[in-house]
Amino acid sequence: MSPGPNLRGTPKDQLEGRNPVLECLLRRRRTLRKVFLDEGANADERIGRILDLAAERQIVVERVPRRKLDTLAEGRVHNGIIGWADPLPSHTTLSLLDTLFVGTRPPPFLLLTDGLQYEHNLGAVLRTALGFGVDGVVVPTRRGADALSPVVQRVSMGAVEEIPLVRESLFVSISACKKAGIPVVGTDAEGVPLHEARLSGALALVMGEEGEGMSPTLRNKCDFVVSIPLRGALESLNVSVAAAILMYEKRRQDGWYRRSD
Repeated sequence: MSPGPNLRGTPKDQLEGRNPVLECLLRRRRTLRKVFLDEGANADERIGRILDLAAERQIVVERVPRRKLDTLAEGRVHNGIIGWADPLPSHTTLSLLDTLFVGTRPPPFLLLTDGLQYEHNLGAVLRTALGFGVDGVVVPTRRGADALSPVVQRVSMGAVEEIPLVRESLFVSISACKKAGIPVVGTDAEGVPLHEARLSGALALVMGEEGEGMSPTLRNKCDFVVSIPLRGALESLNVSVAAAILMYEKRRQDGWYRRSD
């Protein structure tokens, strides 16, 4: 996670853009500590809601020249607003599974990502995962501090404020899933066509590394491997697009799209 600037000596998460700041306020999973707002920003609907919520919760809003925001911003796009917030709650796969096997919750659905090097892809995967009801996304610890960079948070359109993100080794996560009886399914061009595989029920879906795919070691840890059938000379899809297709097929098999009548 990007540590962002310090507020009273404590590392804070930096949110850049209107959507990340507003979603932080709406979801209330963590505390927003301070807001920097372009002194020349137009008071559109989102800015108005941010100001109203900030006033209600007594959050400091400082009007600053745009050049100060340009200096503070770690990403290229801040849309005239930057917020400093407490870090998001931390999880492990084990602690997350403890919450998912309580009561009458639906079977757990986790997404494990290996080597998403591009921040825009990770942000897009998080956003799509939220839309398909994924219970948690696992990101390898080797991604370092940029796993929840300002760019990732902006592209996710607020998904990081709702979907739990686990930072740990994929092998540790896979081990926890298997101990809990959750099938672990890998994705690779040489796998079984996804529509021929059983993906319904509890599932841990593993996305391979961008460009390189799944390593032999990671593939051997999976119960089975699926592929997305493609026509023509195209060998692969962008990882965020592939993840969306796989999540859709899983939810189709779960019966999400059956007509109620």
